[in-house]
Amino acid sequence: MKPFLRQQLERFPIRLNELDFFLSQPEVVNDMERYRALTREHAEVSEVAGVFARFLQREQDAAQAREMLDDPEMAEMAKEELAALDTELPALENQLQTLLLPRDPDDTRNTFLEIRAGTGGDESALFAGDLLRMYTRYAERQGWRAEIVSESLGEVGGYKEVVVRMVGEACYGRLKFESGGHRVQRVPATETQGRIHTSACTVAALPEPDETQAVQINPADLRIDTYRASGAGGQHVNKTDSAVRITHIPTGIVAECQDDRSQHRNKAKALQVLSARIQEKERAERAAKEAATRKGLIGSGDRSDRIRTYNFPQGRVSDHRINLTLYKLGFVMEGDLDELVEALLLARKAEQLEELEVGMAFSPSPSGRGLG
Repeated sequence: MKPFLRQQLERFPIRLNELDFFLSQPEVVNDMERYRALTREHAEVSEVAGVFARFLQREQDAAQAREMLDDPEMAEMAKEELAALDTELPALENQLQTLLLPRDPDDTRNTFLEIRAGTGGDESALFAGDLLRMYTRYAERQGWRAEIVSESLGEVGGYKEVVVRMVGEACYGRLKFESGGHRVQRVPATETQGRIHTSACTVAALPEPDETQAVQINPADLRIDTYRASGAGGQHVNKTDSAVRITHIPTGIVAECQDDRSQHRNKAKALQVLSARIQEKERAERAAKEAATRKGLIGSGDRSDRIRTYNFPQGRVSDHRINLTLYKLGFVMEGDLDELVEALLLARKAEQLEELEVGMAFSPSPSGRGLG
């Protein structure tokens, strides 16, 4: 284990004793807000301290086993124990590293996934449809539910823009690195001479806001328009103005919803999307300020960046942020995104560990899992 990690972990048992003392004080028990905060921190610190105690015990067991190697009667048993510890100790160290990393509180949230056609005209809209299918197939594999919130259909198929709500465990944590520019290289269905074209779409993954922590929007800052829904829907779409478009006047951010027959429910969903977009704007502004002090290769959320290329003639998909190329494009387009997602999560973990090592001297105490 790296010295900086051990030094960081040695703080947790000390902090745990401090928290035990604070939580036994009457003035803390009577202050419910402080008591809840300390209780949450106690649970987090206790988890890390417990795993670290097991790691230290297994380290001690390994030292004792190595001493037994010189005893002919105990050597065989010592070798077996060391072989088991050679597997367990790295696993415990990896678990501790993960526990030390700052957690994004939004990782467990549902997600609004926005896909917009970019350069490439009709082919870009068709590719937006392919991306939507890829993500909905991935959602099925994860056991999530996918709900289309709003859509603007392309002239020859696909979508000019589509917003889908992903509902399920750890949605945002696994989709947040999808934000950015997605480029496709292939022979379009509309191409008569077999030439390869390059088109692009942008994807944005937005965490669904917690209603208790959502940004406060002044109703006076909103312009709300209703209109008749387009697309499938039979006679209903021609008779009622159930679709809702909401514009946040100070920022110019717009959200709309047309998936429900109820104007009231469409308005509620559009407000959710609007809140998520405003929060994302604030998040992006903060990230831009922080970019000067960190690499930010993965989590910047800069939608103008080209993050991934889907090359159909070569059957490959390349993620440019982590220099990963997979020759399994067919599987990826069917929703097999696990290898890409896990590689991005692993790269972010390595980046966070580097930040943790650099910033360790500025962290006076272990306040929860994330010390940054």
